[in-house]
Amino acid sequence: MPTLYSQADSNIRKTWFLITIFLVLIIGFGWLLSRYFNAPEILYLAVFFSIFSSIGSYWWSDKLVLAMTKSKPVQETDNRELFHIVENLCIASGLPMPKIYIMPEAQPNAFATGRDNKHSVVVVTAGLLQKLNKVEIEGVVSHELSHIKNKDILLQTVVVVLVGVVAITADLFLRMGMFGGFSSRDDDSKAGSVMLVLTLVAAILAPIAATLIQLAISRKREFLADASGALLTRYPEGLASALEKISSDPSPMKLANNSTAHLFISSPFKGKRAGNWLTKLFLTHPPVKQRIVALRGLKV
Repeated sequence: MPTLYSQADSNIRKTWFLITIFLVLIIGFGWLLSRYFNAPEILYLAVFFSIFSSIGSYWWSDKLVLAMTKSKPVQETDNRELFHIVENLCIASGLPMPKIYIMPEAQPNAFATGRDNKHSVVVVTAGLLQKLNKVEIEGVVSHELSHIKNKDILLQTVVVVLVGVVAITADLFLRMGMFGGFSSRDDDSKAGSVMLVLTLVAAILAPIAATLIQLAISRKREFLADASGALLTRYPEGLASALEKISSDPSPMKLANNSTAHLFISSPFKGKRAGNWLTKLFLTHPPVKQRIVALRGLKV
């Protein structure tokens, strides 16, 4: 049975593993292209790019996520009730006060981001504040604070940047091939043909590999954050009721996309988009009903 401490240690290991795999993928791309075009400078560029992206994903990924979701900071004078809910739960959990942001979406939802508990952010949607009562908001905030304490936030946020970079890089290589970029070398040679095939296969498979890495972030982290949050408030029904309202709300999220979906407390995809076969294939959350049953079975 995972604990807060084992989960935190596991997330640190997974973060470094993810960055290592990312470095291998990008440098591997660079090596294939440098061999095919007989241009060593491509490999040097790939090494520099991969290292820069990895460092950037650690230091600036939270800012990128906040920009992608168009979230805006909130001060105590803007929303005293929300501020005090977060403050009280931080005191109970022993966490420093995170920054609070509001995402301009009608769908009730929330997520946490940042690189550690001293540089963390809790984001709630405008819809969550409008459609949930105080006890339910406490349940949601306690869940997000648990992600911060478990060090889920660094892993979750780094994934957004690194998976996106791999997908963009692979797409760039494929476009080079479509527009004749690969024909600049003698394609009649056996070695050239082999390198061409390897490069194209790598460009096609890399985004799939990156997505599988994203899915390798265990869904159990949601169950653990639910349990930790319920332990923090001593009232599991608050979070269970919040999850019911969030999952049943039909409001679409305009800014929802596959790269950030795993951050939210509940999948942001609704309606036809939620039923899309690709969305179902890459689900990042356990079924809400299972989470609610687990919460209502807790004894705190």
